[in-house]
Amino acid sequence: MDNRRSFLKKTALAGAALAAAPAIASACSTDKDKYGIGLDNSLRSKLIVDKANALPITGTFLDEISHDIPHQNWGEAEWDRDFRYMKAIGIDTVIDIRCGYRKFITYPSPYLLKKGCYMPSTDLIDMFCRLAEKYGMKFMLGLYDSGKYWDTGDMSYEVEANRFVIDEIWERYGSKYKSFGGWYISGEISRATKGAIESFRTMGRQCKEVSGGMPTFISPWIDGKKAVMGTTNMTNEQAVSVAQHEKEWNEIFDGIHDYVDACAFQDGHIDYDELDAFFSVNKKLADRYGMQCWTNAETFDRDMPIRFFPIKFDKLRMKLEAAKRCGYDKAITFEFSHFLSPQSAYLQAGHLYDRYKEYFGIE
Repeated sequence: MDNRRSFLKKTALAGAALAAAPAIASACSTDKDKYGIGLDNSLRSKLIVDKANALPITGTFLDEISHDIPHQNWGEAEWDRDFRYMKAIGIDTVIDIRCGYRKFITYPSPYLLKKGCYMPSTDLIDMFCRLAEKYGMKFMLGLYDSGKYWDTGDMSYEVEANRFVIDEIWERYGSKYKSFGGWYISGEISRATKGAIESFRTMGRQCKEVSGGMPTFISPWIDGKKAVMGTTNMTNEQAVSVAQHEKEWNEIFDGIHDYVDACAFQDGHIDYDELDAFFSVNKKLADRYGMQCWTNAETFDRDMPIRFFPIKFDKLRMKLEAAKRCGYDKAITFEFSHFLSPQSAYLQAGHLYDRYKEYFGIE
């Protein structure tokens, strides 16, 4: 009887395994679309442009306090996977774009919670520091954005809250994690802005003093023809000229270069045939004041009436090629996880990732 039971048990298990095998194979296969059509992963696009003739992206913002793109609701497992995808294409720097925006915050800040901010469910800054350490990356912390600058046009409001936030961040994470490597002063401006120079100087100085001189950077935007706030007008008729851009940013760099080490201008507000003119000016100014010239290569498309989808690969390629031609020091992006990651909520992002790997010859 025991032998019979053993035989029946083994037969049932074998049958179940056979029945499950096709389902498992189907579930694990990524080589067929929903119609069952196979993909030949050995095929590569036949590029008719020079490959890898561009500045590669080696840094990305982490947009966990989303303002105008949807939240992906990832937990640590998804973030860990995304860091692996980043590492695979050579990203060595991750930047939390802001540690808080208005009432939503990324870590349990004693100061900001007392000011009415909402308690986060997880400590995202701690997680980002740990994952950066795990994957050999540098983590840079974006300062708190109260939203008052966006409401008033005056940047000086951001100084008071960050006076406490900078000290908190350093005590909780900066002095604890080897991956903590610098600061992003998160106020985004485009031109001469009330309070901007003094605010950048004040916050940059405190960041450096508390952390023993760790690097700081800013990522402003160029007030070009695509610098429009809505979705109906596709051009800015009051777009800044190259000469005026140079004049205004010469004054700003002159005032902040002692406490701001790098500037990563957002590259999506100007047209593709304007890239070299503006990029050359940016590089000249950065060199004049001993600052690094980075580009914030936006991986979302500003040319469409719907905000915001992953960018067409050729547009990204042209921007990165211009950055290389103009001698830029580093390319970062806004932002890998939504617009370039294979696990993004946008299907197009994974395809952009594949095209990027083909172009740069990454296996």
